[in-house]
Amino acid sequence: MSSLDFRLYGTYEPPAPMRRLTAGPLSVDLQDGNLRTIRYRGHEVLRAIAFLVRDKDWGTCAAKISDLAIHESEPRFRITYRASYSAPDGAGLFADIVIEGEAERIRFTANFTAQGDFETARAGFTVLHPIVGVSGQPVTVGHADGSVEQAHWPRAIDPWQPFKEIASITHRVASGITAETRFAGDIFEMEDQRNWTDGSYKTYVRPLALPWPYRLESGARHSQSVELILSADAAAPALARSDAPIALALSPKAVRLPEIGVGLRPDCAEAEARHLPLLEQIGARHLIAHFDPIAGHGLDALKHYAYVARQTGLKLTLECAVACKRPLDDEMAELAALIAKANLPIDTLFVSPSVDRQSTPPGSAWPNCPPLEDLYQAARKAFPGVRLGGGMLSYFTELNRKRIPGHSVDYVSHCTNPIVHAADDLSVMQSFEALADVVASARALYDDKPYRIGPSTITMRQNPYGSATKDNPTLSRIPMANVDPRHNGLFGAAFALAYAATTLPAGLELLTLSSLAGPFGLIAGEGEPCAAGTLRPLGRIITELAALSGKTAWTLTSETPSEIVGLAAEGEGRTVLLAANITSQRRIVRLPSTASSLALLAADDLEQGFKPGPTSDIVSLPAYACLKALI
Repeated sequence: MSSLDFRLYGTYEPPAPMRRLTAGPLSVDLQDGNLRTIRYRGHEVLRAIAFLVRDKDWGTCAAKISDLAIHESEPRFRITYRASYSAPDGAGLFADIVIEGEAERIRFTANFTAQGDFETARAGFTVLHPIVGVSGQPVTVGHADGSVEQAHWPRAIDPWQPFKEIASITHRVASGITAETRFAGDIFEMEDQRNWTDGSYKTYVRPLALPWPYRLESGARHSQSVELILSADAAAPALARSDAPIALALSPKAVRLPEIGVGLRPDCAEAEARHLPLLEQIGARHLIAHFDPIAGHGLDALKHYAYVARQTGLKLTLECAVACKRPLDDEMAELAALIAKANLPIDTLFVSPSVDRQSTPPGSAWPNCPPLEDLYQAARKAFPGVRLGGGMLSYFTELNRKRIPGHSVDYVSHCTNPIVHAADDLSVMQSFEALADVVASARALYDDKPYRIGPSTITMRQNPYGSATKDNPTLSRIPMANVDPRHNGLFGAAFALAYAATTLPAGLELLTLSSLAGPFGLIAGEGEPCAAGTLRPLGRIITELAALSGKTAWTLTSETPSEIVGLAAEGEGRTVLLAANITSQRRIVRLPSTASSLALLAADDLEQGFKPGPTSDIVSLPAYACLKALI
């Protein structure tokens, strides 16, 4: 990796190499032994066909590939290799893989065996269908018992599995092009991965209603396969990429840009106290202070928050994980007494049962918990006159599965995280396709109720699907990591801007995309692309967004929303346009009109921030660069 790549990604570890393979009109990208971006005549058919192994906490076991052989002879290709996987307890799993592709067909087969009893939450195939152009469209599902179901892909995000006992899925790819995906070797079902902001519908092996984790017995042999069969009319169109500049325009609907929040955490108190002037520098409007008595947070944490609130004068929300182990009136009264003792002024209180941070998958027993109406009533009693929020300290998934009584609270809130299932660069940026549906679904559930999101970052702050987040000492791209290096580089800035632009139509009252310090924070540490103690690149974006809080704003529309994302807002006599290239390749954009001033946040000079450049209506955006223009 070059120093340029380090400034982009915050790590010297390179992205997994990718190789494009073709068979006539069919193309696939081979990465880590799996198939990505499967296209036919240029149209995306599937996002992925992958053989994956999860540990008992749903962490992804990395594949070690040996004996890789790739044979490409038009119009077909053949790939063979052996993959080995290691569980945290040392058990191993070995898979012999064969992938065969030709002009209208792909077959992916895995024969695998455990060496030592292998404890896993899932081991087998995953197939990802795209959502753009598919959501709401007809689909034919063949079931294991031979029955055939005529249905539609879910348009609103389905909290449960839309289809079960799947043997095949047939869908329309484009006018005149049809794809059938066949599954063999185990029981398959589908989940709507938009719940986790994955840009896909996922068909996976082994129903969630079955117990997990489960054991693959040592020496037992297993075999699974996935087959894709394509058919097309002679006149079916091919999709060709244009090299013309990507035209940007303002959407017709105007909304208010939300206030920008910054998170506080007890484990970062010392660093937060040292960097309080940064909150004024970036123009933050609100503090989101995390409080979890079960984790040992107590009076000292509340006193720290009181100090920050007094020094900055900012509004403060206390987000509290409530144990719900004793009478709720007693727990809420004790919290109120601690807050009074700490002399902590709170603008709003957000409460959620501690157990609701953990996911309750389909088929699982719901944990013991008092009715949410009782919790909210106890909070109202202990905190009269304080605005009360409800929802989830975790993610939209949990909110969608356990929908709160919106009439009992003053606002609804949740977080998201883009590395629950996959952590490669492409998957993280594709999450914005699903995030748009997340906020639309939340709005459909809670109508015009005030709505907040965050803190939401690339890094995972807590794991609802296992016992802990994953340590990441090598600064790799791994799912469920408690440290993600891309948060520290230009990639993190592009992610933050794209997040704000994607959620803008929901009319949020507050959006929080970082904490102040630590791995979720604004302040660079040692060995990062920016000097220790200075502002990370996403801090530049937070500053720009905070300056526009409360202004009339519009999302930017483009011909390629999977590549260029942005927003515009009323400035001082001019419209301020902010846009991000969320790809690893240079892109050329056309602004709605010639800019009176223009600046780029690019990898060549991160510490300077937005660097002024020549004005034009045509702008070249390097990988993950962010644009600020006055038009």
